[in-house]
Amino acid sequence: MLEVVGLSKSFRMAEPKWRWPGRKPVEVVRDWRRDGAWFHAVRDVSFTAPSGAVLGLLGPNGAGKTTLMRVLATALVPTRGTALFDGVDLTQDPTAVRRKLGFLSGDTGLYERLTPREVLRYFGRLYGMEAKHLEERIMMLSATLGMGGFMERRCGALSTGMKQRVSIARALLHDPEVVVFDEPTTGLDVAAAETILTLVEQCRREGKTVILSTHHMHEVERLCDAVVLIHEGTRRFSGTVEAMREAGGGGALDRAFLALVSTTGAKGAATEVTRG
Repeated sequence: MLEVVGLSKSFRMAEPKWRWPGRKPVEVVRDWRRDGAWFHAVRDVSFTAPSGAVLGLLGPNGAGKTTLMRVLATALVPTRGTALFDGVDLTQDPTAVRRKLGFLSGDTGLYERLTPREVLRYFGRLYGMEAKHLEERIMMLSATLGMGGFMERRCGALSTGMKQRVSIARALLHDPEVVVFDEPTTGLDVAAAETILTLVEQCRREGKTVILSTHHMHEVERLCDAVVLIHEGTRRFSGTVEAMREAGGGGALDRAFLALVSTTGAKGAATEVTRG
């Protein structure tokens, strides 16, 4: 179970300096998240994701989703608030959180001169996995993700879809209790995307907590038990998929998404719907 409590992340920014005398400054569109020298990328976000469920993390580009996920992955330290991973406090014991978490970011890289098997063995040793158990996990994930045909090829020679499967296997290698997928099907063909979506369903059946960030509403409808919508750094909606549809005026889910984003302008209040 994942509990996010009042999570905020701010970055210090330098004010622009105009270095060319006589040149007119370009008009800059102000973002209300900018406060003097500070940019508040995420402000006071709270939600709960239970075990054995998929929570969709939605929002337009630049909404703060990636910052939020990087905080959850312990790559960034929150400015305020915290997250509890089955009771383990992110701010108090980040090392213990890493043992419970599998994180696939949108820019996860691979060592291109290594084969997928070598990559997985390397990260398995970093996790402190016992050799026999590590090999069993590698065999299982290779079969589940259809990686058998390229396990001995160098990662630099793999296709985008193949690399994504290796990255997902790396995220799941240590059998984490909480899994965060950041747009896992972006750039994949239909067959490769289906493999990933099936794996997300398997994670739910295994009782894992899954956070799925995606722009594809058909994936939300298929997979998500609940959704959280982030816009301009704040939580604007939290509830079931059907409740989101209703809150956006009914009809197609993508239209509901656009309606919720457009009707909750800067500093708009969050909407939380708990009915099914």
